[in-house]
Amino acid sequence: MGSNILVIEDDGIIAEFIQVVLEREHHTVYQADSAMTGITLFQSQEIDLILLDLGLPDMDGMELLKILRKQYETPIIVISARDNETGKVEALDIGADDYVTKPFGTQELLARIRTAMRHSRNTARNSQTFTNKELMIDYEKHLVQKSDQEIHLTKNEFLLLKALSENVGKVVTYKQLMTALYGPFAVGDTQVLRVNMSNIRKKIETDPVEPQYILTEIGVGYRMKDLREA
Repeated sequence: MGSNILVIEDDGIIAEFIQVVLEREHHTVYQADSAMTGITLFQSQEIDLILLDLGLPDMDGMELLKILRKQYETPIIVISARDNETGKVEALDIGADDYVTKPFGTQELLARIRTAMRHSRNTARNSQTFTNKELMIDYEKHLVQKSDQEIHLTKNEFLLLKALSENVGKVVTYKQLMTALYGPFAVGDTQVLRVNMSNIRKKIETDPVEPQYILTEIGVGYRMKDLREA
């Protein structure tokens, strides 16, 4: 069964190519050639996934990404000719589920869509909560509390904390954490992990310099210490 996919792309040739590819896979495609048209279609239709170009005529795609991500969890894959790593990291940190650089292959695009949709469904099914001493994580509500006080995390910070908590007591490698953020096609160095982990520690640790929950395994990854029986 196909999904409802919104393509926000102002290049008519590329948009038509994407539509042909997606309809061949039995997806229903909605086309928008501007940010405002995209917002209108998104709010009026049941959209399962968004393919978003960054070079739109009426608004920079990054700004539209921020607007959508503040209110919705719908998977968003950025499709852009901007191939610098800083731009990719920015888009992913804002909340994009993936980033595909033009030109791209048909199979690559379809694989990225399948991954984003699978991740979205898995997240929606997860209704468990996790408690580790004073730290509580509600996976379904994307809620984090410490000593009953809510802690506000970005999407990426939450995904990393979730990945660590699901493997509590075990070392989670850099590659596994990158996959938790960006899927199996994750690329790039570990700087984004270090930045996010530093921010997480500032928010959940009493003393970020001497962390109680998240430990660094130098050269390997990170580990959430199991304090449930401490």
